[in-house]
Amino acid sequence: MALAPDTAADLVYRIFDLQRVVRCVAAASFRVQDTGVALQGVLRYVGEGESRATHLAERLGVGAPVLSRHIADLEEQGYVIRRQDPKDGRAQLVALSPAGVEKLRQIEEDRTETLQHYLSDWSQEDAADAARSLGKLSDSLKQSARAATAGPIITANL
Repeated sequence: MALAPDTAADLVYRIFDLQRVVRCVAAASFRVQDTGVALQGVLRYVGEGESRATHLAERLGVGAPVLSRHIADLEEQGYVIRRQDPKDGRAQLVALSPAGVEKLRQIEEDRTETLQHYLSDWSQEDAADAARSLGKLSDSLKQSARAATAGPIITANL
């Protein structure tokens, strides 16, 4: 069953509003952090396992020069390490340093506590329902986008 135009338009508005609110909350919550929201997102993806920088750029939806600057910033802060890919000397592998593992743990803990505080008036059921709905929305959009482009959709979750 297709969505009615008014329903789809309302959903688009609410998605954009949620994106804006999340950016505002993140900016307000993490001002004291030495890593901004963008660097935190890169740190999260690097934390999923050692990977080529070019693969990370694709997953994050950014160009190689942008990612290179982010990686350099994180490396300068001691959170990531780079090494030459033994399979391809032209490529670099990026991984978290021990300090980066700890920083990512701290960021995720801080985000969890912030969300718990902001949603203190929500029930466990409200939160579980929202998580299910957001997961379903994300999965549906990814599947539809894959079908439309006939290729993988790579998303970044900050």
